[in-house]
Amino acid sequence: MLRLRHQAVQFLRRRGYALYSSNNRFQTTAPIESADLELGFENPPKPGLPPIVPSDDADALSRLLFQHHNPFHAMESSLQLAGIRLTQSLVLQTLLRIRNFSKIALGFFVWSRDQAYHSHGADAYDLMVDVLGKVRQFDAAWQLIVEMDQRGVAPSPRTFAILVRRYVAAGLTRQAIRAFDDMEAFIGREPGTAEFNMLLDTLCKYGYPKVATEFFNKRKVSFEPDEKAYTILVYGWCKIKKTDMAQKFLKEMIERGVELNVVTYNVLLNGICRRASLHPDFCFDKTIHEAENLLSDMRSRGIEPDVTSYSIIIHVCSRAHKPELSVYMFRSMKEKGICPTVATYTSVIKCLASCGRLEEAEELLNEMMANGVCPSPATYNCFFKEYRGRKDISSAMKLYKKMKEMGSLGVLDMHTYNILIGMFSMLSQTELVMELWHDMIEKGIGPDMDSYTLLIHGLCERQKWQEACQFFMEMIEKGLLPQKVTFETLYRGLIQADMLRTWRRLQKKINEESLMFSSDFQQYQLKPYKR
Repeated sequence: MLRLRHQAVQFLRRRGYALYSSNNRFQTTAPIESADLELGFENPPKPGLPPIVPSDDADALSRLLFQHHNPFHAMESSLQLAGIRLTQSLVLQTLLRIRNFSKIALGFFVWSRDQAYHSHGADAYDLMVDVLGKVRQFDAAWQLIVEMDQRGVAPSPRTFAILVRRYVAAGLTRQAIRAFDDMEAFIGREPGTAEFNMLLDTLCKYGYPKVATEFFNKRKVSFEPDEKAYTILVYGWCKIKKTDMAQKFLKEMIERGVELNVVTYNVLLNGICRRASLHPDFCFDKTIHEAENLLSDMRSRGIEPDVTSYSIIIHVCSRAHKPELSVYMFRSMKEKGICPTVATYTSVIKCLASCGRLEEAEELLNEMMANGVCPSPATYNCFFKEYRGRKDISSAMKLYKKMKEMGSLGVLDMHTYNILIGMFSMLSQTELVMELWHDMIEKGIGPDMDSYTLLIHGLCERQKWQEACQFFMEMIEKGLLPQKVTFETLYRGLIQADMLRTWRRLQKKINEESLMFSSDFQQYQLKPYKR
């Protein structure tokens, strides 16, 4: 163990990272590379971290931290005056509640770690690696991993799964592979098949199947890939619409004698269907024909389609805006004794709602709940998106208030609130926006960067400059870096409103915050605005 620890310390020094101690801040001596490209993604792999559980103490502590997030407030005195006794569970639950605000989370993590009677557990360290990776502070994340090892909290494969995910999400695939290779020095053994599949899965789900394939071909002799590894690669190529490459891996599975299963076929079926062009109708017919051929091949190998197979076909019908066919397929599946899942119901509801058949969608929602299938945030978003398209404020608030009365707001996610905040901001419904904002904070869901961006832009459009500056500064103080367009929108608006002094005061605070946490804001070179 001591030898491995020494190797880990030497490894960080070779990379140029300053080791972290209790007496200094995180130092960023190694440059952080920018992402090669930014991608949208579906269902990114998320290494399991503990969920948020009800805790009055954690709620109170997180509120206290939010109230004193300004760097000129002394966090230590605030917490000591509150008389809070730290435990590993309390610290972890508090960090989970403030994880979207990296600077507050980091400050609390460091303060609580330095208390004489407290030491962090592996969950808290893993969570902070995730938080720092999300804001691309990878040197600090590595320093935390070394600190874990030095303090006897052994980094685990989950720690590296979190780090790899954040590297790949930032487009830093080469660094992700290096982290995978460096894992052995910390976990005390060579990575196994599970870790091999984890890296492939992360690369593919973030849209890098070519990198994953190259890695797979180089290492498959050592790891003896199983059906899961092949299925991951099939998914990766399908994700970027290269179904021909996906079918090559399916063929390789057959040639190597790897057992086929319904999951692999469903992944390929999903690739054929979900990303195909469905308009005009002959494109839809072509997609359905390819899907039927694949289903026939499944049956010929003794593999029967399951609920996922049918859900994929129903989703195609939904995307093609064919409500009659969607409902027909849905009823046919139920007649065969296959119970629909929340995804199946949501696809049909989305189709009905987008085609303006809201009454039928509501009936299906009621049927869904009567059958014991709990709606997901995506299910409710089908209705809220349709209301947004219709600019139907009353219906949107009626559904929202109904959920509030039923105690179902916990079902909603960040995306739901952003849909409603964007809708009400666009329609100048300030009171409704603020009601949603407070509900969102109370439920511990957000706000996130998109929420602040929607709110600030809405305030700028209504020339509410004081409120816009307030939320802009609050966003920065919580460690959320605004987009460049938000800087420019607020800057131009203040200049046009003859509020140059306000902008200068705001920029001064931004510079102070920049020095306190990172140099990210220096990339924004604002040009003088000419009226």
